[in-house]
Amino acid sequence: MSGPSPVRGRGAQSGAVPLRFGLAERNADADWLDMRETVDGPAGKLRTTVTEEFPRTIMTFNRSPDVPFDRSLNAYRGCEHGCIYCYARPTHAYHDLSPGLDFETKLFAKPDAARLLRETFAKRGYKPAPLAMGTNTDPYQPIEAHYRITRAVLELCLEARHPVTITTKSDRVLRDIDMLRDLAALNLVAVSISVTSLDPRLSALLEPRAAAPARRLAALGALVEAGIQAHVSVAPVIPAITDEFMEAILERAGAMGVRSASWIMLRLPHEVAPLFREWLDTHFPDRAAKVMHIVRDVRGGKDNEARFFDRMKPHGVWADLIRRRFRVACRRSGIDQPAFELDATGFVAPGPDGQLRLL
Repeated sequence: MSGPSPVRGRGAQSGAVPLRFGLAERNADADWLDMRETVDGPAGKLRTTVTEEFPRTIMTFNRSPDVPFDRSLNAYRGCEHGCIYCYARPTHAYHDLSPGLDFETKLFAKPDAARLLRETFAKRGYKPAPLAMGTNTDPYQPIEAHYRITRAVLELCLEARHPVTITTKSDRVLRDIDMLRDLAALNLVAVSISVTSLDPRLSALLEPRAAAPARRLAALGALVEAGIQAHVSVAPVIPAITDEFMEAILERAGAMGVRSASWIMLRLPHEVAPLFREWLDTHFPDRAAKVMHIVRDVRGGKDNEARFFDRMKPHGVWADLIRRRFRVACRRSGIDQPAFELDATGFVAPGPDGQLRLL
């Protein structure tokens, strides 16, 4: 049994139209809805475009009770890595763009991010706490090589002695290892690299423009060797697709000296659910029904659970099995370190002219 012909080199298999905002009705004749037909022709490659945007603020504060940070910065919108399961895909719908192919081909960069962050740090009464990068889209996706926005933010964090955490799927993080080493010497940084499988062919389907699994693991080892706090995230765990790799990922990370790990079950909010189903039908039609049966089983009979805490904590027999496997694998791999505690006590607010002022 075979599925529809795949879109090569991309995660999404179509420009899935979001219905939540009436986009289908407003854009019934829009040519962007099917990028395969409008870029280079039906058999052509999809081009990536980048639009620069200049927001008035850059730091986002959240009050979500089930995430371990209260502030984040995303230098980019959209992500060329093209991970089919990415929970950030629906954010493109707010801008009348498809969470499908548009999310990974129509990108936005924020060149003023470091300047805006400096203004935030300089405000009277600002209280430092770890700044999370990579919570929505990857700070080390390919366009970072040109824009270097992430590096500029890290430079400011070092200048102001402000703690920062990074989540990425790219070994490009090593291009900033000099900056990360300096931050680590002051206990100001922790880096999490997510590894989904150990099969490069599978990863090329799931995360077509992210670094290969072996390169991510090697990056974890390089971070540990440089004295930088490194964390391996087995995320997302996709039942009957990637869960078989959990133990081996943890074993290899542990052998490299990684002492902190976590896992997250696949989440399918909003348009991610139909996009993922389409991906399953294309690449794994033989097990698509089984995968979705397990997904719905751990999510209370639904494709997705949006309630706080429950969205991060799957339930049922399958979830309990994976949870036990993870605990046993961590113990066998020597991964036993609790969450990192970064130092925010040395913060010095920067002035608008680049000079520092004491709080």
